Amino acid sequence: QAQVMESGGGFVQAGGSLRLSCTDSRRFASLVAVGWYRQAPGHERELVAQISSGGITNYADSIKDRFIIFRDTKTVYLQMNSLKSEDTAVYYCAVDVKPSIESPIIRNWGQGTQVTVSS
Repeated sequence: QAQVMESGGGFVQAGGSLRLSCTDSRRFASLVAVGWYRQAPGHERELVAQISSGGITNYADSIKDRFIIFRDTKTVYLQMNSLKSEDTAVYYCAVDVKPSIESPIIRNWGQGTQVTVSS
């Protein structure tokens, strides 16, 4: 099974920036899409940004114009700018793959990385 790992979380002042990284032990083989999700205490996990294998991106309204998702051959990044206290959450990377035409889409989650924004 693929191992997905996030890194780059930390503590930052409001208005600051962080860049999260997501890697996949299978180097995103059979990729459908990669999504960044977040979950704050007492809230459900929500999609923040997603990038498809073809490079199409979509963003949650709450972070549009502040966050950017992009990738290179080995890593998917989430550049987070103008951070607000409400962005505080555990951020998870989800890698969706489809190993064959017959197989369903399989989602592999990382363990998450904490982002804390102080106001």
